[in-house]
Amino acid sequence: MSTLSNLDHQQLNTSVPHETITGVVERLTFYSQESGYSVARLVRSRATELTTIVGSFANIQPGQTLQLTGFWRDHPQYGPQFQVVQYSETKPATITGIEKYLGSGLIKGVGPVTAKRIVAHFGLETLEIIDNQIERLVEVQGIAKKRIKLIQTAWQTQKAIKEVMVFLQGHGVSTTYAVKIYKQYKDEAIATVTHNPYQLATDIYGIGFLTADKIARNIGVAPDSEFRYRAGLIHALAEAAENGHCYLPQPELIEQVTKLLTTESHEPSIEAGANIIKEMGRTEELIRESSAEKTLLCYQPSFFYTEQNIAQLVHKLLGSPIPIDMVRVRDWIERFTTSRRISLSEQQQQAVEMAAYSRVMILTGGPGCGKTFTTHTIVSLWKAMGKSIALAAPTGRAAQRLSEMTGLEAKTIHRLLEFDPSNMGFKRNSDNPLPHTAIIVDEASMLDLFLANSLLKAVAVGAQLLLVGDIDQLPSVGPGNVLADLINSLTVPVVRLTQVFRQAQASAIVTKAHSINRGQYPTIEPISDNPVSDCLWHGGGFEPEHGVQAICELVTDLIPRLGFNPATDVQVLCPMTRGVVGTRNLNGVLQQLINPPALDKVEINRGGIILREGDRIIQQTNDYNREVFNGDLGIIEGIDTEEQEVMVRYSERTVVYDYADLNEIALAWCVTVHKSQGSEYPVVIMPLYMQHFIMLSRNLFYTGLTRARKLAIIIGSKKAISLAVRSCDDQERYTRLQQRLLNIEAACDK
Repeated sequence: MSTLSNLDHQQLNTSVPHETITGVVERLTFYSQESGYSVARLVRSRATELTTIVGSFANIQPGQTLQLTGFWRDHPQYGPQFQVVQYSETKPATITGIEKYLGSGLIKGVGPVTAKRIVAHFGLETLEIIDNQIERLVEVQGIAKKRIKLIQTAWQTQKAIKEVMVFLQGHGVSTTYAVKIYKQYKDEAIATVTHNPYQLATDIYGIGFLTADKIARNIGVAPDSEFRYRAGLIHALAEAAENGHCYLPQPELIEQVTKLLTTESHEPSIEAGANIIKEMGRTEELIRESSAEKTLLCYQPSFFYTEQNIAQLVHKLLGSPIPIDMVRVRDWIERFTTSRRISLSEQQQQAVEMAAYSRVMILTGGPGCGKTFTTHTIVSLWKAMGKSIALAAPTGRAAQRLSEMTGLEAKTIHRLLEFDPSNMGFKRNSDNPLPHTAIIVDEASMLDLFLANSLLKAVAVGAQLLLVGDIDQLPSVGPGNVLADLINSLTVPVVRLTQVFRQAQASAIVTKAHSINRGQYPTIEPISDNPVSDCLWHGGGFEPEHGVQAICELVTDLIPRLGFNPATDVQVLCPMTRGVVGTRNLNGVLQQLINPPALDKVEINRGGIILREGDRIIQQTNDYNREVFNGDLGIIEGIDTEEQEVMVRYSERTVVYDYADLNEIALAWCVTVHKSQGSEYPVVIMPLYMQHFIMLSRNLFYTGLTRARKLAIIIGSKKAISLAVRSCDDQERYTRLQQRLLNIEAACDK
């Protein structure tokens, strides 16, 4: 089997002299799953030193015997290297080569120990035996029939995957997704890609329109084909959803699609885009709705109907107020507060009273304003009223905090609604509502369009719903701006707590957060060896590199001296992923500091990223089959190189990932502020530099700071902090939930 690297085929005919060498891959120095680009060390027969080879490979493993065509070049830092232009794989010819090949992790079920036993028994005939007489593996001590079946399946799958990988590599597809493509389509993988490459963007997580479009052009799909236009329109709306939008105005959608589809030989016209949109509207592939300004708004159908449904559900749930004897309620509140020697502010009193009779209600407010105690009091009132109470939050950590606050069990919303992986839906819905008469959802600012819809569908008619959240935090990661739309519609009862209590005023985290919210530059205590404040500023220099150094010094010196454990108590939060002080770079730096390599820690290299036992990781997608969700944090507690599995411990249980699914998780020693929503950490370190200027905003700064429970350290320039405080004109999300609620209200008033 042979393939070409990403180098131009014409290099074979250039004036650079080419030669062919053969050898066994000793080890990988670097391998990028994204591009296939690899740096490896090769053992050549009769050579006294290892040869460095460089090139793009569909799948390269230690132990492979390769015949390589290419040319020599002298790297200024690393010396002589063989640049591979074309290669083919042959079966290993030596006992050592076969053993290394089998034990490299290539075949699930065969690790180094098992490989050594197999080769010791069959010698040079090993691969021939596995190919044609695999049942003979039972002759090897310790290999049962069940294991043989596993090895046979893995061997056949690997051969099929290799064919798919070679095909995809030839059409510019990232090798990262070859296994997933094979799992999705099995023997139909190549046929599917050839017939409809855009299907990959729909079916395979991580493959987007741009990759599918590149494949399509490689196999001859015309740049002006209607098929391409339709895929481009759907992609543009999906990209908008990634940025929180529920729709795009038609002129903006056409503008984005025109940029997306323009090539050197083709530039789409506005008329062509409008015609395709009109045609897709006829078949309901898109929903077009006219705004008050007569602009056409373009929705993906699921977004349109979900937004409509939320408005109708909220209106239905609001119904009429619950008849309540308010004298008895106020008497209970007085007895409750007197017995506990506490008092409620006027706003808190209003919230508790309103909770007694409101079908749907929102409680919002910043840190230190008493949301926690108010919620606890409402729970106590509802218990006294004999209500069946359910508590939930979008994330596991937020649910755990809610449980600790109220003394009752709290679940994630997905668990509360009983997600069923078999039909990819929730068991609790309008036909099978939750068996509770009162429901509290904390961290409601995190509710996106679809999760809010699922929640509202499951609330029984006549039940009460309390949404608790901080409206000044970042909006949901997913599409929509549900909490803000509900509040701004003025159709749902809202209590906003604004009074900061005296005990909370002792916390600089709380007072500085409110200063930021008011648009005032926060005066933060400079860092020192014996800090007094719980909110500190480290100048960190003007250059991002200085920020990295400052973070390292804090993690290794000040943080431990203050009694905190860097491995469990500290979370670094960044505005963005890219750059020197972005999550990608800082995760590598912090991993080396907090969880360095050790002989007793198994580690694997996936696409240049090392995953090691003891690493903190974050789930990057909603995985309903494993019941782990976007933003969940866990710890790698085991890596099985033979079974090719990674075991991650989340707060409640251990989840097993196959190697092919590891793109669902990422290192989490440092995460973005967006990903930290719904979580709190003992210590937060937040770098803010002008490098982040695109993302700097007041609500991002505020959200990151309020994730800290005991200590917050801001690193960076005053200029960046000032920019963040001033930037409150974030791009408005395109949503119409507020308008839909108002329209229903107006229709009912007629």
